[in-house]
Amino acid sequence: MYAHVQRLTSEEVQELRREGGRFLKDLREKSGLSQRQLAAQVGAEYYTFISQLETGRGRVPPDRYRVWATALGVDPREFVKGLMRFYDPLTYEILFDSE
Repeated sequence: MYAHVQRLTSEEVQELRREGGRFLKDLREKSGLSQRQLAAQVGAEYYTFISQLETGRGRVPPDRYRVWATALGVDPREFVKGLMRFYDPLTYEILFDSE
């Protein structure tokens, strides 16, 4: 099994997660959804899961990216690209830094 190792400090990773949470919250608010509504649309058992993600305490599961993008009304590729800035900044930099 691959263990993803970032070359970032724990503090840097936590700040990226918080920024990623703000990214998700902005998308949710732009789509006009409450945390409960989004939780229902993405199949989250508890709406508090949305709150946890929006505060940087977790990640959207990769197998749910399309469902989340659809619920938020955004293009799946753009959604994943946006998340990648926060969840996997090293890969993001390699793929998109020149854009």
